Amino acid sequence: MELDLGPMRRQYLNGQLNEADVKANPIEQFMIWFNEAISCEEFDASAFVLSTVSSESMPSGRVVLLKGILNEGFLFFTNYLSQKGKEIENNPFVAMTFFWPKSERQIRVKGKVEKLDKVRSLVYFHSRPRDSQIASFISPQSQVIESRQVIEEAFYRAQQQFSDKIPLPEFWGGFIICPLIIEFWQGRENRLNDRLQYTLIDKQWIIQRLAP
Repeated sequence: MELDLGPMRRQYLNGQLNEADVKANPIEQFMIWFNEAISCEEFDASAFVLSTVSSESMPSGRVVLLKGILNEGFLFFTNYLSQKGKEIENNPFVAMTFFWPKSERQIRVKGKVEKLDKVRSLVYFHSRPRDSQIASFISPQSQVIESRQVIEEAFYRAQQQFSDKIPLPEFWGGFIICPLIIEFWQGRENRLNDRLQYTLIDKQWIIQRLAP
């Protein structure tokens, strides 16, 4: 079986990215682009691909939702015993990739992950819909299960069990990705794309242009 995708191509014509126009701090620049992605109704603008590496050096990627931005970095929440949780524990260096096709923009982040404090995780956990809290409580995320029925029955039992507030599971909480490198990519005509990379050196952000 073969599928030739060579003819699938289009020009990127929506914008440009110049050193004179960007912020000195990449988190501020990210906020500008993120708000513009929201304004132009990018689908799931907060979704990004989180890439981790196993102890056997096997990379894995999955789509995760960004849940907050601090001066220090980017927040997301997950099951600490999931595949990504275990891989982060083994190797805290990760990559995150945002792609916004309407804007013809991509942002790539490389950084180090740290656990959020339990208070912040607790506040976010109880801000979620009740059924989402239950799903996180009962799911042995990334583990093999016998059937969907197993997880549905566990979900139903938990709905009956918790008449009041659902406790924060010990195995669930937040991470912050503290960036070391952030690249902003703007699609341009003829594939001469603009790429500006921020690198953290001695606590200072250095901006460099990369070849397309």
